[in-house]
Amino acid sequence: MLHTNTDTPILLSHTAQRAHVTLVRTADDINANLELLKIIHLCNKRHGWTLLIAPENIPNKAVLDSCSIDSSKLLVIRQKHISDLQYVLNAALSNGNFAAIITWTNIATATQLENMNLNLSDTELFCFSKVLGKDQCTIGNMIS
Repeated sequence: MLHTNTDTPILLSHTAQRAHVTLVRTADDINANLELLKIIHLCNKRHGWTLLIAPENIPNKAVLDSCSIDSSKLLVIRQKHISDLQYVLNAALSNGNFAAIITWTNIATATQLENMNLNLSDTELFCFSKVLGKDQCTIGNMIS
């Protein structure tokens, strides 16, 4: 089960908690970046690093600074450097030096993450997923 406490973020987008993975569903890149900043900001206050695994976007240092986020507490592993995602996740979860691990569904779906035999720990695991909503604005809707 995901370790939670009063510092758990209230996310604007729809979230679903399954086992030890918190799925963060966003409709577009703007909402995804805002949610990511909120999660990083919350985890940045905790003891430990925040690990981004195969991120779709990484906020630049100026944005991180403007949100009072210490960029020296962020680690990024690019998708091209991952050969075994389950090994990377288990190593990070059992390491004890991470406040949170954040990944995206472009590398593994939430179901795949749940089906992995991951070590349970106090480290929070977030998985970002894009979901198309009815109210999502598109060029086609704007023109018609």
